[in-house]
Amino acid sequence: MATTLKQLGQLRPTNTTAATIYSPGANTETIVKSIVVCNTTASAVKYRIFWDDNGTTYDETTALYFDVNLPGNTTDTHELNITMNDSTGNIAVRTDTNNAINFTCSGVEIT
Repeated sequence: MATTLKQLGQLRPTNTTAATIYSPGANTETIVKSIVVCNTTASAVKYRIFWDDNGTTYDETTALYFDVNLPGNTTDTHELNITMNDSTGNIAVRTDTNNAINFTCSGVEIT
């Protein structure tokens, strides 16, 4: 059984549509430990983070963080303990400005 803390996904959205940053593989249990959000521009940007445990619905019903304002050239770190038990769940992110934010998701996969 492998249980190493690692980067699960990293994404810099090129548009304002929600996109999946992580989905566990088949026969994999995952604990998502953190999501780091880095605004690389000088302007404030809003972002959203979603967790749909059985699909790809990315709206108010699956939001963990919704329209969070992130000032220019700053970083937010969200410490989490999200358990994902199969390949149907997804973590997704969205920003209101193209190419402005890097999202990095880390955790443990148990295979």
